[in-house]
Amino acid sequence: MPRFKLTIEYDGSGFVGWQRQDNGPSIQGALEAAARSYCQVDALVQGAGRTDAGVHALAQVAHVDLPRDDRPEVVANALNAHLRPHPIAVLSAEKVTEDFHARFSAIERGYIYRIVNRRAPAVLEINKVWWVSAPLNAAAMHEAAQVLVGRHDFSSFRAAECQAESPVKTLDEIEVVQHDANIFVRVRARSFLHHQVRNILGTLKFVGEGKWTKADVQRVLEARDRSAAGPTAPPDGLYLTHVRYPD
Repeated sequence: MPRFKLTIEYDGSGFVGWQRQDNGPSIQGALEAAARSYCQVDALVQGAGRTDAGVHALAQVAHVDLPRDDRPEVVANALNAHLRPHPIAVLSAEKVTEDFHARFSAIERGYIYRIVNRRAPAVLEINKVWWVSAPLNAAAMHEAAQVLVGRHDFSSFRAAECQAESPVKTLDEIEVVQHDANIFVRVRARSFLHHQVRNILGTLKFVGEGKWTKADVQRVLEARDRSAAGPTAPPDGLYLTHVRYPD
């Protein structure tokens, strides 16, 4: 049975997240329903990451085994036709070998978090950004964030319901840049803990407000205690930007 790698864009607003659940619509569920309508069989769509409710994706990756050996562009077009009117789009489909796995074959995942930092509400981007009205110092946030780069125990930034076997992760890069009223936080790692990026953002917001310093972020990291860190940032501003695989 042919295996297809799918690159997917979606607006996570109104979904319970990537993973299929009983309490509401999911991205995975919508894709599987589209595959069922296309091929008249049940097909398991497996993603590279389980984004939370309200989190978006510019290039999520998934794989699916289909009984039809159609050209990749036919597969993408057919799935998109059956996905309407969901805010989900298959950007591309690619035939891959059966040993490719969207989750386990991935060697890097990247996210970007978008903050609109101004007094006026971000009315045109509701559910797409985190609106913070108090002035933030993006340079201080970037400097403080560098203590998190590298291999660490990230227990202080781990959700209580996280199912990862270990809290130890390697954060390859974190960058905070500002363009006018927009602050962008970019992160790269092989994998992340549940809520890790959003918990880091809640902590960095304290730094941006002048409440905490770089030394405080170091203290939070070394505490290995979720209660030592800042609050969990809302999902609205978080986007999965890419998933990278071995060449």
